[in-house]
Amino acid sequence: MTVRAASSVLVGRHREIAALRDALGRARAGEPTTVLVGGEAGVGKTRLLEEFAGWATDGAARVLVGQCLELGEAGLPFAPFAAALRAVLRADGPEVFAGYEAEFAPLLPELGRAATLAAPRGIPLSDAPRGYLFDLVAELFQRLADARPLVLIIEDLHWADRSTRDLIGFLVRAARPGRLLLVCTYRTDELQRGHPLRPFLAELDRARGVERVELGRLDRDGTAAILADLLGAEPLARAVDDVHDRTQGNPFFIEELAVAGDPIGCAALPETLRDLLLARVDRLPEPAQRVLRIAAAGGTRFAHDLLAEVAGLPEAELEDALRAAVAAQLVVADRDGDYEFRHALVREAVHDELLPGEHARLHARFAAAIEAQPHLVAAGRAPAEIAHHWHAAHDHPRALVAARAAACAAADRYAYAEQRRLLERALELWELVPDAADLLGMDHLALLEQTLDAAVTAGDFSRAITLTRAGLAEVDAEAAPLRAARLLDQRGRLMALLGKSDGSRELDEAYRLAAGGPPGAERVRLLADIATHLVKIDPQKAARVAAEAATDAEAFGENVALLSTRIALLCHGERDLTGGLAELGRAAAAARAAGDVPTLVLAMVFESDMLCELGRYAESAQAAEAGVAEARRVGISRSTGAYLLSNRAEALIALGRWDEAEAVCAEAARIDLSGVTGLHWLQLGAGLRLARAHPGADELVDRALTFLNRPYLWPNHRLPLHELAIEAALAADDKIEAVRAARVAVADGSLPQLPREGWPVLSAVARTAARVGDRELAAAVAALAADLPARQPAARAHAAQVTALLAVGDQALPAWRTAVDAWRADGQPHPLGRALLALAEATAAAGERDETAAAVTEATEIGRRLGAAPLVEAAATLARRVGLRGAAGGGAGADLLTAREREVLRLVAEGHSNSRIAERLFISPKTASVHVSRIIAKLGVTNRVEAAALAHRLGLLTETAAPR
Repeated sequence: MTVRAASSVLVGRHREIAALRDALGRARAGEPTTVLVGGEAGVGKTRLLEEFAGWATDGAARVLVGQCLELGEAGLPFAPFAAALRAVLRADGPEVFAGYEAEFAPLLPELGRAATLAAPRGIPLSDAPRGYLFDLVAELFQRLADARPLVLIIEDLHWADRSTRDLIGFLVRAARPGRLLLVCTYRTDELQRGHPLRPFLAELDRARGVERVELGRLDRDGTAAILADLLGAEPLARAVDDVHDRTQGNPFFIEELAVAGDPIGCAALPETLRDLLLARVDRLPEPAQRVLRIAAAGGTRFAHDLLAEVAGLPEAELEDALRAAVAAQLVVADRDGDYEFRHALVREAVHDELLPGEHARLHARFAAAIEAQPHLVAAGRAPAEIAHHWHAAHDHPRALVAARAAACAAADRYAYAEQRRLLERALELWELVPDAADLLGMDHLALLEQTLDAAVTAGDFSRAITLTRAGLAEVDAEAAPLRAARLLDQRGRLMALLGKSDGSRELDEAYRLAAGGPPGAERVRLLADIATHLVKIDPQKAARVAAEAATDAEAFGENVALLSTRIALLCHGERDLTGGLAELGRAAAAARAAGDVPTLVLAMVFESDMLCELGRYAESAQAAEAGVAEARRVGISRSTGAYLLSNRAEALIALGRWDEAEAVCAEAARIDLSGVTGLHWLQLGAGLRLARAHPGADELVDRALTFLNRPYLWPNHRLPLHELAIEAALAADDKIEAVRAARVAVADGSLPQLPREGWPVLSAVARTAARVGDRELAAAVAALAADLPARQPAARAHAAQVTALLAVGDQALPAWRTAVDAWRADGQPHPLGRALLALAEATAAAGERDETAAAVTEATEIGRRLGAAPLVEAAATLARRVGLRGAAGGGAGADLLTAREREVLRLVAEGHSNSRIAERLFISPKTASVHVSRIIAKLGVTNRVEAAALAHRLGLLTETAAPR
């Protein structure tokens, strides 16, 4: 994979950009303004100002940039001003100095040489006092700002010499040239106690027109956005977590790790980054460096008492060392008396510098200290910390025992992902410890089974299926049939979850072994699980296995084990939804009473799903939200609980609460769901982005549709993907692909058995048939629709819509009126908006102009409320086509276009070519061409001339400011 060296996108700086733009607005109005931009090294100050400078230049402002040099107080005086004025000299020539070249010579030595050549022999160069020079500089900036607003950017003020600071202070407090925006950047982590910039900034803060902007680190989403830009693809959620944890959201560090060779975050720090991180450490006194190395072995965050115990230093010596580290901005102290490395990567770099023996000894001392005094670390963290340190100390027996103990503690906290990682470590250590079985009191297969259970519960299905293969290779099915059956049952379910097969072969063998195994509670639970997993494949066989388990359950008092099976049987096959909800409520109550939270969460999954199918969308969203909270509480958000997130998103979409639905989908994306557990939110998110014409729609659609290439997919997951494929093709106006996808959909044999998923597919196929005039496709839809039941509100609305889409002649108008009424009854706004536009076309053809206007107006309002740009565009296009004014025409045209598109449209109306537009707006000709094409499509015209004429007629150009 090719990785760019630096990100081209500005992420998460909307507030800061807005502050700078507001400041420039005040400067334009004649109010001298200064903005001080602070932030740690690498946080993105320069990138922010590059973005702002480009915007300011586009807005006809003049931008000058100067850089302070890392030469200290005795360094080159006025260096940033010299750089800025040198740019003025190159652009405007020496005339801009109005005959004062000699006076400016202290800033620009080349002016002094020119003045020497021009001056009569014997006349000395100006030796004007410094105050006079400052006045001249201020007057020059005033003249430049009079011509057009001036932005002076001075970077790295922490390295500024005294003369530079004095001139800045003069410009801010005394001269105050009009229409000048002065922007200075500085590193907050360089401002140690006694740094000369600290009192200078405090003085500037008291001046009028001075504003501070502090750049913080990026959040996880910001890290993900930078990685996506650098890698050219959406990064894995776990890769984002890894990079974000290590970089803590510092953009420079993110870039350095991303380009180090491994797209998911390199295992070792790049040498250049390591040297940079260690440079400040090397400037510490040796005792402070030694304490910092000890602290690095303890982790990014460490308690004072624990460090004191491990370091074994006198208290005064330890405090002096920590004080030096804090003063150097390498370590920060909190109110609780604990410490934390300012950057996790600094800790990593220091830790990597430890010698091998030193590394082992320090970690062993930390492990022993925490074992003796667990209170030295945060509550509940002692087992994991002990396991980590013994492992890092290479004490394999102690590390093995500690890892298993920490895994048990993690399970008690429902931290199943952590439990799985610790058990994986125990498996790795097993071969290195000869008496591992005696130390742990279990055989290797039992440890492997525990790891498998943790992986499944944590939702790490890919790793889990590997563990089932290892377990089946180790188990003796004849001697331990129930153990083998349990592994086969889990493998069968995992095969289906990962789309490898339906898992029936493994489940059949699991049932054979379990049926012949010894009776007891273990066999009851195993048969119940097998029945639960068989439901989607063979409901009748599942019912038989469940009945067999129920018979044994009575004898062994294991009725609770059958709860999940009862729930699964309730929610598959032919269902009485209303009666099923009541039965589901009883099962949920039983699970709650038994303290069986995973089964309770399963019940809430099906409850929210049933409510959604019944059209009770608000109740569905509430039930799913409650279930999400329960799933988080017991650590199953990435397994059973994953379906609750997507169920909630589905209900929110149906309610028209699209922003909330997008947030839920984003949460699901961050969890990095495995297998088909991540498909539902992916399909919903892709559909939502299509409906909003989101720039990232194609990426999500492609990710979702790749599931169709898997060897196996449950029909209730496959059918919505057919619908998505058709909708994506129609949105792209790709009629050939739409017809192909539609024909694949109607050929799916599961469509007649699944009305809930089948009706939306038939609607999409009917839309395709109507758009391309494919009679054969229309006939296929009609044949399938005739036999497909429509019992629930959404199904009835889709059925009415299919009828309307297939209607011809005089049948179309009443059919669309019926479809609109059906969608009103169901309550989903987006399908209603689409149906309203179709009704408007039918009423317009029938000459019902009032009804047409009302339908277009309502559809427009729905589209705007949802942020569904294609719906708004379609309404505006229809309004213009049928000659409506005020419904979606007029000002609506402006709403269709982005600010950039309105700028482009203005230049189109002025007659500029794409190349000239690109030059004026500082974009590429290709980008300009794309903007023009989109404008033509949005305005419903055929060429640039018509676009310009329509823009004048609709008054779109009067609302557009001049391009900046």
